[in-house]
Amino acid sequence: MKHGEHWQANTGAFEYGLVLLGGVCRVESSRGNWNQIGRRPDVFSGMPYALYLPKETRFTVTALSDQLDLACGWCKSSGDYPPQLVTPERVAMEIRGGGNATRQINSIFPPGFNCHRLVAVEVYTPPGNWSSYPPHKHDVHRVDATGQLIEADLEEIYFYKHDKPHGYAIQRVYTPDSHLDEVIVARDGDVVLVPEGYHPVASAHGYTTYYLNFLAGSAQSLANTDDPDHAWIKQTWTDKDPRVPVVTPAMEIEIEN
Repeated sequence: MKHGEHWQANTGAFEYGLVLLGGVCRVESSRGNWNQIGRRPDVFSGMPYALYLPKETRFTVTALSDQLDLACGWCKSSGDYPPQLVTPERVAMEIRGGGNATRQINSIFPPGFNCHRLVAVEVYTPPGNWSSYPPHKHDVHRVDATGQLIEADLEEIYFYKHDKPHGYAIQRVYTPDSHLDEVIVARDGDVVLVPEGYHPVASAHGYTTYYLNFLAGSAQSLANTDDPDHAWIKQTWTDKDPRVPVVTPAMEIEIEN
């Protein structure tokens, strides 16, 4: 969206998550108003702002910056939860993996967030590194003998951006019985759907890969199961890639100043 442009919508039977990828906006809704949301110019320049809107909410987004880059994810909701603004200070940052499978995860709507079942995280993978690795899946709702959840049945969306125009990542989506086995080239602005199965990612050499994940399913959880053929790789990780984190709260302060 350009400065001054508006987007109007109604969440209806769904709960919505608005994630500011870049730029600044105002949101006016039937559940409250937020006069200024966002700060980073793009996903490679700072931590995220986001807004959670519950079902049956009318809202209008107005772009306040020259360019507004906004992502929206939603899922059906049977609960009534309050609208909630997520600021960079509320976003937990995690360095996951090791070696050339090191990546950064920013939890926007993490498990435990006060909503029905929407989950959202953003992930940064340095050039040449692997992500969502070892391959894992979350397509069956399973509990152990004590009733503890060990895997949730979740559908997932990957929305990609890269730090250079010709950047790309490669993602494989496959099931244990191979009835689904696809390899996708994910370029800037591409969306990859993961209805089931394992789904590892490789970031092309020379390009930093960003992806925004929205998930929803049988539980507000990220419980998953590693591919048993590759789970052993975790035991080989003895160090972290020093290029991670890619973005930090300190970057945000520098830009603001």
